[in-house]
Amino acid sequence: MNNPFTIIFMGTPDFAVPCLKALKECNCVVDLVVTRPDRPKGRGRRVESPPVKQAADLLGYEVIQPEAVNTDDFAKMIADRCPDLLVVVAFGHILTKRILEIPRYGSVNIHASLLPAYRGPAPIQWAVINGETETGVTSMLMDKGLDTGEILLTENLRVLPDDTAGSLHDRLSAAAARVLIKTIDGFASGTIRPVTQNHAQATYAPMLKKADGRIDWSKSAEEIERFIRGMTPWPGAFTFMNSKRIKIFGARVCFLTESHAPGTVIPGFDDELRVACGRDALCILELQADSGKRMDIEQFLKGQRIPLETVFA
Repeated sequence: MNNPFTIIFMGTPDFAVPCLKALKECNCVVDLVVTRPDRPKGRGRRVESPPVKQAADLLGYEVIQPEAVNTDDFAKMIADRCPDLLVVVAFGHILTKRILEIPRYGSVNIHASLLPAYRGPAPIQWAVINGETETGVTSMLMDKGLDTGEILLTENLRVLPDDTAGSLHDRLSAAAARVLIKTIDGFASGTIRPVTQNHAQATYAPMLKKADGRIDWSKSAEEIERFIRGMTPWPGAFTFMNSKRIKIFGARVCFLTESHAPGTVIPGFDDELRVACGRDALCILELQADSGKRMDIEQFLKGQRIPLETVFA
C-alpha cells in the first residue's frame, strides 16, 4: 500500500534487513536510515559496513552512522526531519526518552520474541536453548525500559525440533517484516490498540559472549543438544580435548542404560563419536578442530581417531 507516514529507520544486523526491504516494497517514505559505524571483522580485520547500510545503499536511502545517538546534535537532527514514526529493529543502542518522543506517532520496535517473554538482546538463541516449542515477533511502542513498551501486534512461530538459532533467525526476520508492515498499516487505518505488557510474566534473554559457548557435559544430553543448536552459528558451541578447542555444530541424543563420567568418549559404531553426558549421551554429527575445517563426523574420524575414555572438558 502507499503509506502516508514519514519514517526514520534504525537497525544494524541481518535481522533488520527484511524490514527495511519491506518498507521499500510497500512504498513507505523512509527519510533516513541510521545504523552503526563500519567495523573491522574476521581474521583479516577488514572494515565492513553493517548489513543494514549495505541494504540501504542498494535501496537508495540516505544513511548516517553516528558513534553516539543520545546527544543534543543527534536529537536535533531527528527532530528537524519531523518523522511520523521511528522504526527500530535490532539497532544496538538504547535510545533516550527524549529521542523516542520526537516522532508524531511514536517509536516502534520489532522484537524477536513474544513479549514479555525473552526481553533483551538474545531472544532467538535462548528460545532454542531452553527448548521452547513456540516463539514469535512483537511490535511495540518503545519506552525508556528494555523491551517494556506497550504491545502493538504479534505473530507466533513454531520452533522446529531441528532449528538452530540461525534457521530460526531467518524465519523470524521474515515474520518481523510482515509484523512491521501490518503495524504501520494499523497506524494508518487507526486500528492499532496498544496493550500494556504483563511485567510479572517477563523473562530475560541476556547477551551471549564467545566464552558462553563452552559445553557443560554434566548437563543432560537433551539439554546439550539444544544448547549446540542455540549456539549455532554464533557464538558457537565448543569443548576442549587435550587442551585443543573443538567446535560442535550438530549432535543427536543417544539413550544410555549404563553410567559414565560426563564428557567421556564411550563405545559406539565405528563411524560414531559418542560422548557421555550427565544423563544419556550425545552422538556428535558435525564438528571442527582447531585450525581445521568444518566436517561431518565420518569424514573427521577418517583423519583423526579419538580413543575411548578420552575426556572432553
